[in-house]
Amino acid sequence: MGGFHFAKNHAGAICALLVSLSISACTSTSSTSSSPTSVDALQLTSSSAPLSGGGALQVVKELPGPQNSQNGNEQPLSPNDVIEVNVFQVDNLNRTVQIDAGGQISLPLIGTVTAAGKTVRQLEQEIETAYGANYLQSPDVSVFVKESVGQRITIDGEVRKAGIYPVSSNSSLLDAIALAGGFSPIGDAGKVFVYRNVGQNKLVANYNVDEIRAGKNRNPRIYGGDVVVVFASRSKIAMNNLKEALGVASSAARLAVIP
Repeated sequence: MGGFHFAKNHAGAICALLVSLSISACTSTSSTSSSPTSVDALQLTSSSAPLSGGGALQVVKELPGPQNSQNGNEQPLSPNDVIEVNVFQVDNLNRTVQIDAGGQISLPLIGTVTAAGKTVRQLEQEIETAYGANYLQSPDVSVFVKESVGQRITIDGEVRKAGIYPVSSNSSLLDAIALAGGFSPIGDAGKVFVYRNVGQNKLVANYNVDEIRAGKNRNPRIYGGDVVVVFASRSKIAMNNLKEALGVASSAARLAVIP
């Protein structure tokens, strides 16, 4: 309960930001006749804006799966993930290792191997190739993920329990909203934005949770590393709102990490 209390005490920061930004957007931009709960409520002069750390924030209708994830079916490994590498019938080569900040692991005989960004199967094949080249005949390598930092998402904005949550390999947007305790009293189910890293860029898409629950739209898959931000009702969303909300949500020290 302490983690939830911490997140709740600090969730006011993004609430205040979203309210002030929505007021600013409403006063600086003429109103439209579109529904405030549809993606048309976005008041964008551009669908792309540069990010300070490089790359760009791009608004899209639908988010693709992360790169190198086999069409979204597998989650790529991430720095700080802990994996177990087993070589069949060669027990002295078995290791439990943590992927370092540079995305690499070190294994007996073959040395440094880049693991981050690869799927489990891709890493297994690369290790088998390395051992088979000089040391073993037809090696059979299995990789198991024991702890995955990459399998966490950030949920912020107008939800009851903002925080950083673990997700499974088949988590959906509805699952994510449930993890955060649902919407706050002023949270808008039609203004749920999901951010995802794809290559050098950050993509963001707007989803209407009410329509998903009613079966009118599909329930999108959520991946480790995604950021979910819920905006307040009656707000109009401009590109600056999206950029600033992402910056606040990415300040992980402000949010509780939920085990």
